Amino acid sequence: MLSEAMVLAAGKSTRITEIGGGLPKPLLPIRGEPILVRNIRWLEAAGVPRIWVNLHYRGDLIRTTLGDGSSWGVAIQYSEEPTILGTAGGVRQVLDALGDRFLVVYGDNLFDFDLERFIATHQSTRADVTIALFDEQSPNTGMAGGRVLVDDTDRVVSFVEGALTPWPPLPSEDGERRFQSELVNAGAYVVERHVLEPFAQNTFLDWGKDVFPALLAKGARLQGYRIEGYCLALDTPASYERAMELISSRQVVLQ
Repeated sequence: MLSEAMVLAAGKSTRITEIGGGLPKPLLPIRGEPILVRNIRWLEAAGVPRIWVNLHYRGDLIRTTLGDGSSWGVAIQYSEEPTILGTAGGVRQVLDALGDRFLVVYGDNLFDFDLERFIATHQSTRADVTIALFDEQSPNTGMAGGRVLVDDTDRVVSFVEGALTPWPPLPSEDGERRFQSELVNAGAYVVERHVLEPFAQNTFLDWGKDVFPALLAKGARLQGYRIEGYCLALDTPASYERAMELISSRQVVLQ
């Protein structure tokens, strides 16, 4: 198991103002417990002892809620972002403090899937980055993130936006045709440190718009991993309502 994770919690939280009551998104309650706390417990249960959390909007509340992490058996450190650096820029900011391989988790998504298998897939495929993915038709998801195009080995081909699109098969080296399918980015990655080293610090960077396309252009291996648990986005009133419906109907059973 990996020893370090970066949990992204530095958003502006403007899209959930009407239901958030001034809370940052990662502190929205899910059955009486903040999303962020549930994700910290999930990481600890998988054996991840050291966690970085980046902060922007109401970072004081997040610090007060999590403290040093000892309440959950982990060690938490914080990275303040006076200016938001983006989903990848925030990780790049603390890269010198991270190991050669680490997890990245979006703090306003609620997860439960097998991290051990996720990491094992990353290692067995020798990927530079492995991306947790799901089929948006799955009954145990309540989000609509960026779409990811993969081949029939689940190696990432590209990132797409908008409606589902029919894609032609890809040629392979042995002459057979490799077919592609679209899945949705769940917002959890296994990352090799070296992929971020060429990018400058103090620069806004987004994984899907900046880092992943640059890696693909260089021929890096980005591997998809289809989650078998659940992934709920809670970053808008509509997605939060949908998540609550899935939980109330027990289509999603919280851990």
